[in-house]
Amino acid sequence: MTFSCRIILTFIFTISLSAQDVTFDLLENIFESKKTLHTSSAQFEVLLHNNPSLVTDLGVGLWAWPLPMDFDNDGDFDLVVSCHDKPYNGTYLFENESGGSFPVFEKARKIGPGFANIQVSYIDGVPRMLIPGKELRYTASTGLVAWKNLPIPRNVHIWTKEGLPFKEKHKIRSNQWKYIDFDEDGDLDVIIGVGDWHDYGWDDAYNAAGQWTNGPLRGLVYLVLNTGSDNDPIYAAPRLLYTSAGEPVEVFGRPSPNFADFDQDGDLDLLCGEFLDRFTYFENQGTRKNPVFAPGRFLQTKDRLLTMDLQMVTPIVLDWDRDGDIDIVSGDEDGRVAFIENTGQLKASLPQFKAPRYFQQKADRVKFGALATPFGFDWDGDGDMDIVAGNTAGYVAFIENLGGGSNPRWAAPSLLNSGGKPLRILAGPSGSIQGPAEAKWGYTTLSVGNWDTDDLPDLIVNSIWGAVQWYRNVGTRKNPKLEAGRFVEVDWPGDAPKPSWVWWTPKVNQLVTQWRTTPVVIDWNHDGLNDLVMLDHEGYLSLFARFRTGQGLGLRPGQRVFTNEHGKPLRLNSRHAGKSGRRKLQIVDWDGDGLRDILLNSQNADLLKNLGSDGDNTRFRNLGPVSQQKLSGHSTSPTVVDWNGDTVPDLLLGTESGFFYHLKNPRSKGQ
Repeated sequence: MTFSCRIILTFIFTISLSAQDVTFDLLENIFESKKTLHTSSAQFEVLLHNNPSLVTDLGVGLWAWPLPMDFDNDGDFDLVVSCHDKPYNGTYLFENESGGSFPVFEKARKIGPGFANIQVSYIDGVPRMLIPGKELRYTASTGLVAWKNLPIPRNVHIWTKEGLPFKEKHKIRSNQWKYIDFDEDGDLDVIIGVGDWHDYGWDDAYNAAGQWTNGPLRGLVYLVLNTGSDNDPIYAAPRLLYTSAGEPVEVFGRPSPNFADFDQDGDLDLLCGEFLDRFTYFENQGTRKNPVFAPGRFLQTKDRLLTMDLQMVTPIVLDWDRDGDIDIVSGDEDGRVAFIENTGQLKASLPQFKAPRYFQQKADRVKFGALATPFGFDWDGDGDMDIVAGNTAGYVAFIENLGGGSNPRWAAPSLLNSGGKPLRILAGPSGSIQGPAEAKWGYTTLSVGNWDTDDLPDLIVNSIWGAVQWYRNVGTRKNPKLEAGRFVEVDWPGDAPKPSWVWWTPKVNQLVTQWRTTPVVIDWNHDGLNDLVMLDHEGYLSLFARFRTGQGLGLRPGQRVFTNEHGKPLRLNSRHAGKSGRRKLQIVDWDGDGLRDILLNSQNADLLKNLGSDGDNTRFRNLGPVSQQKLSGHSTSPTVVDWNGDTVPDLLLGTESGFFYHLKNPRSKGQ
């Protein structure tokens, strides 16, 4: 297959992690004619590594809730991890067969459904699992199920402002329950960590200077004392925990409270996670029965801030390596789980930890972070089609096809560099329209294509910023090497347009469009130059046509040449701010009629059939999803591949779980 043919066969990205999913069926124009005529009973197959000797990062789908325990009672710690995403929802056992504190775990085995906010407490050495209002138990016959109810309101949070309680309980996103004998009276009390989004608000609140004008994200801790007994509990009214400074124990959302004697002075200290990537330590300067918590301090490692790679961290504390001090096992947003070892040392009374090490497992399903955005392409020029992908963490990875024909063997994802540094795009404190709580997300979505006509494949990448970048390949066909990214420029007749909610001003000629949308590199007009097809700043699918100039190459402003069957321009997303963008697409002749169709993110992928052109415009009809199977949570990200070599494009989907799913084209004859 030629380089240009491969370009025509491929395009992608992710839909993002947000508190509010986008229901694309409500969007205008293209969905007026949406039908399910093309839906089939064909089932996607999950993509496996097929590589028995390979070891990869241990991971579940989106959102990892770790529950470390000796599940099989063989004397070593296993990992149970819950996630509540789609389509990987479940609670999974990773068995430790080799022993030790950093083993290679076995492949995941599902033991129950997935639970949000699930927490484990260790009571007399026995793990006890809670979700809001319920205790769970596992048996071989039932799996992991609810066992008993706790007579405590499921939402205990009433935030006070200026001393006056609000009349209504605030909406909370984190609601994390643990058992603890807080007052050392012999019965089990309940600690509850809540994440309050009321003041934060969530969306579109930057001023012209890039300052967040809403309040902070709040993470608070409640104590519910048991004044009865374990057999007949009587729970007192929930009350907030305070520090010795008279302020509530508070972190930046998602507190995941953990009590343990970190400094080995005989009382229980408090360690919290947060919605971002840090850990806060509240030293108990009182006694075991009458704790007094010092104001919080961030944990350090070798005199720098201790952080996880991503965010939405979910720490659980225990003596994982059984060396006498309390360690941290923490989940990350992308489904990975890390071991953070306590060195046993204190510095200015602050426990000292080593940097996080992500647990490993025997390779099973191919996975790249969360909300993976694959692009099928022979990246290393060896004649087979690999995967290049982005994800929520803002990375881009090369996943090498190691051979095997229609059922390839896959290497582990290898992160790409640009300009000699890891290629990672992050929002930082002001790059996400949904606010500073998304600082560690990047939502990279990309295409591979020859952008500078030098016969080498380059990367064109969009992200959480909506600022499209070009990463020029200055290596060779078999050994790509990427320069640092530069912004894609358009020959605008005036100031560069931007979405109305983008607070910052684009540079001269910069292409700024809607966030988290696939930039499709394709020679749409058949003039020998690769164009760019993607959403414009108002959500219309547009053609940014390439042309030659005296100085080289230029890019024309977007033209809305894609219409529905009634001739109305395709506006793939008309929504505002955080609900904008989020469209992942692939342009390819899917049905073999010689016309290039669009595969669009949906419950799996919708087929927008090309009905032909009328002058400069091309009409499409939405025939609905290509399969009845539902693989979307936030969304999917379609690309095409041809691993069986029959020249018929097959479909590969990235999902919010970070796993990939493959569907043969109905026209495919290859095995």
